[in-house]
Amino acid sequence: MFLDYDGVLTPIVPRPEDAVISDGMRTVVRELASRCPVCVVTGRDRAVVQQLMGIDDLVVAGSHGFDIWTPQRGSVSDDRVARFADLVAAVTDRLRTEIGAIPGALVEPKRASVAVHYRLAEPADRNRIATVVQGLLSEYRGELKVTPGKMVYELAPAVDWDKGRAVLYLIEVLDLDSAGTVPVYLGDDITDEDAFRALRGRGIGILVGRADDPEMAGRTTAAEFVLSSVDEVERFLTALAR
Repeated sequence: MFLDYDGVLTPIVPRPEDAVISDGMRTVVRELASRCPVCVVTGRDRAVVQQLMGIDDLVVAGSHGFDIWTPQRGSVSDDRVARFADLVAAVTDRLRTEIGAIPGALVEPKRASVAVHYRLAEPADRNRIATVVQGLLSEYRGELKVTPGKMVYELAPAVDWDKGRAVLYLIEVLDLDSAGTVPVYLGDDITDEDAFRALRGRGIGILVGRADDPEMAGRTTAAEFVLSSVDEVERFLTALAR
């Protein structure tokens, strides 16, 4: 079972640090993990999401799969993260300098990327933030890429790696690539579409979200099924854990 964090295990909230998993969801995830392998695949920094969950014995792929950790083997991605440490640090410093004073703009540094949240910013300031992001992409052309999300820009090294590739890598690393194993992925964001596509024909993709959500407007998905809310996710996982 592969689970995104924000929007799947906890509702989307205005401030990233407030997305703490509920006691009920934490219990369900623990129960499910006693029955099958459970991996959290998130755009969050890996250490941050482990702290927010209050669970430290699950496989976690943080920063969209750049930073992967397993309880049995520890980090299985240190080399990939270390190669881009200077680039991520430089971009993070620039973002803090150029948009850190914009009301509502939040710069979230991570081990292998940096996120710029603008949900709380005024519309005019959102345009300023977008201009800064585009300027950095031009300056670091070929080195940096941006992944848009729900009111967030994720700036990361421009390498061919995403949540879908991370999931396929985990299936191999965890020895889950067998005829009797069906990988299931739950996600809500645009970045989760890479995982849905990666599992087409070999697993199950489940999109979490409502059709009337403005942030879903015009979006198509590679997922086969839909759950409308975090509450529905909890009921679904509870049924699987029994």
